[in-house]
Amino acid sequence: MDKRTTGIVAYITLIGLIVAVCAGDKEGAKFHINQALVIWLFGLLSVIPCIGQIWAIFIFICWVMGLIAAINEEEKPVPLIGGITLIK
Repeated sequence: MDKRTTGIVAYITLIGLIVAVCAGDKEGAKFHINQALVIWLFGLLSVIPCIGQIWAIFIFICWVMGLIAAINEEEKPVPLIGGITLIK
């Protein structure tokens, strides 16, 4: 898969993220793989009662922003959690 396809697949599902890491262009799409991983991990916080619903809306907005950036082949970090780097 090329850089753009790998970035898009990373955002689609958790399985897509795993496929992007294993079969995709890791160096070219490393930014989007990292962003998708951070979004998925912070999305787990949405199980907290009351605050979790607001957090889930924020995570969904971040997910959409990341997906649009991957489609446009831009490296724009998502707000608030975009500066976190898990994959170097």
